[in-house]
Amino acid sequence: MTPAVPIPIPERNNLKNLYGNDEEVVRHQKERYSKLSSDFKKHFGDAEVKYFSSPGRTEISGNHTDHNNGIVIAASINLDSIACVAECSNCIEIYSDGFKDPFYVGINNLNPVEDEAGSTVSLIRGIAAGLSERGYKIGGFKACITSDVLIGSGLSSSASIEVLIGTIFNHLYNNGKISAQEIALIGQYAENKFFKKPCGLMDQMACATGGIISIDFKDKDKPVVNKIHFDFNKEGYSLLVVHTGGSHLELTGDYSAIPEEMKSVAEASGKEVCRDIEYEDFIANINKIHGKVSDRAILRAYHFFNENRRVIKQVEALGKNDFREFLKLVNESGTSSFKWLQNIYSGSDVSYQPVSLALAMAENFIQELGEGACRIHGGGFEGTILVLLPSSAANDFTKYISGIFKNFSVLDLTIRQAGAVRVTEI
Repeated sequence: MTPAVPIPIPERNNLKNLYGNDEEVVRHQKERYSKLSSDFKKHFGDAEVKYFSSPGRTEISGNHTDHNNGIVIAASINLDSIACVAECSNCIEIYSDGFKDPFYVGINNLNPVEDEAGSTVSLIRGIAAGLSERGYKIGGFKACITSDVLIGSGLSSSASIEVLIGTIFNHLYNNGKISAQEIALIGQYAENKFFKKPCGLMDQMACATGGIISIDFKDKDKPVVNKIHFDFNKEGYSLLVVHTGGSHLELTGDYSAIPEEMKSVAEASGKEVCRDIEYEDFIANINKIHGKVSDRAILRAYHFFNENRRVIKQVEALGKNDFREFLKLVNESGTSSFKWLQNIYSGSDVSYQPVSLALAMAENFIQELGEGACRIHGGGFEGTILVLLPSSAANDFTKYISGIFKNFSVLDLTIRQAGAVRVTEI
């Protein structure tokens, strides 16, 4: 991977900058922010407020490699979490759509609370703790939050919120000087140490940074982020996510097994993570580690090595505007996830496979059309698949999927260039 290049920051974070020039979309967003402001007044009264936005993300390639210091391609999307915020004293009080009671955190206690694990409160406390440990200023605030990043959909609703909270602290108490990379690292820290969920850094990094990016996690504390200047729309392609109606919220065990098994292969090879192993050495020494680790662990490590090399080829293909090669590699990534990574359905009930069905029908549509690509999207086991299709076929595909599966929905996403920001004009 080449050295990081600077990520351009939009000069004006107004609604058109964030959501595009479509007047209907901008009108919808104005109404959304106006409602949030009204909710704030209802709960807290009049105050001098600031507005913030943090996007969801789509994973384009690099499935389950970040936690073993791999390489990924990801992008922020047009769905986001937004907040209306005002400073206050030594507490944080947040009202969020869909929850009757507020989330409340006193910032005088920044230690993990065992009973909070798995809750939004744990994430808020963890982000405050992570900032404080890094020497940044923290303080209280009151806020109302709403999000159209679907929970459990593989679009990283939790990372979007984590980065949103970090961005609020950044602008209220640190003059906006904390980098997107540090905010992402603090979000991961909160999820790992306070929320108690193992995760890599891809989700938070994509939400915080914006645009299409490649991320090389070889040095997990200093990941190399590169902007990829590519426009799917100019290729006449749409980026679609099919939501199968399931949720991955109860699948932590399935997710945690993936990095654990990959790392078991690394440990059997005298290393810490799979990235520390040369591929040729891995292949040459399979006979030595076979029996020390599970067969599935070896298969998942095999996926890791080939997915890493595939991402490098995809970045090169996009750089050369070789979109056909890129699509071919997306399909190969999907095949690898299904066969070797094995994160398409949960082992707890192998008869329940909505993601497999979605992939089968998407592949059938692509074969009949003669172009396109599909793969698992995000963590897997439940949730969503990614489908890349000519824009002229997007509506037909939506009708096709909806006609087969009444509980499936199709999201037509666009890439958002801005990461998590303070919204300066509404």
